[in-house]
Amino acid sequence: MPELPETETIARDLDREIRGRTITAVEVTKPDVLREVSAAALPRQITGAKVVRSWRRAKLIVLDLDSGDRVVVQPRFTGALLLSRGPLPAEEAPYSTLRFHLDDGRDLHYRDIRRLGTVALMSPARFERYSGGLGIEPLDPAFTTEHLSGILRGSRQAVKKVLMDQRLVVGIGNIYANEACWRAGVDPSRAANTLSADEAERLRHGIVTVLEDSIAARGTSFRDYRDASGGKGDFVRSLAAYGRGGEPCLNCGARLVETHAVDGRSTVLCVRCQR
Repeated sequence: MPELPETETIARDLDREIRGRTITAVEVTKPDVLREVSAAALPRQITGAKVVRSWRRAKLIVLDLDSGDRVVVQPRFTGALLLSRGPLPAEEAPYSTLRFHLDDGRDLHYRDIRRLGTVALMSPARFERYSGGLGIEPLDPAFTTEHLSGILRGSRQAVKKVLMDQRLVVGIGNIYANEACWRAGVDPSRAANTLSADEAERLRHGIVTVLEDSIAARGTSFRDYRDASGGKGDFVRSLAAYGRGGEPCLNCGARLVETHAVDGRSTVLCVRCQR
């Protein structure tokens, strides 16, 4: 699933590539991905609108239009926003769910293999209400050790589950929760309210640095994530925990343990380094 680094990469790419472009037509081929707008209404409402800005909130990619509307894309597991001039590659074309024609001759497709992601059309007020239910951005200066400590103290859940709760902290999914805990030397299964102030500081540092490092590498690609040009992210080369169960810890050499006991999803840790 695209997490913060992947959606940030896509949003930045689109801001550079399509800011100022006008949507000249919209084709909806698989309307089940749409939310808060019908397949008939979407072309009527945004054809002729100009893209003012592309940006990210949580794991969402947001296109601000000069009409006042916002196109809000949640890629979930296999969604991607792909720019093309002409048809998409043969391996991608069958999964295009909708297509925005742009005034420079290019198209912006929302491609989703499993169609679990969504594309919504929201007014600014509606988006603010939706966004208000989401947690703090971990790359925001307000995400201090004190703020994270307050979140941790308020929960007996496993640290990893707290980090992945989008109502508390946004953008962190399974990949980066594993990586942040490894960098911090914190057992992801520990009750959040047992972490000391020093451990909370290490965890905050681990979260921020792993997200920034992954953004610099344009995200992590295993199978389905692609950037706006169809390229893959390169952070998979730098993963220290996620996907490395049974391999040696890059810190101490002990064999990493993989378990599904924390939240039913793969959790990888070093029992020697992470306490």
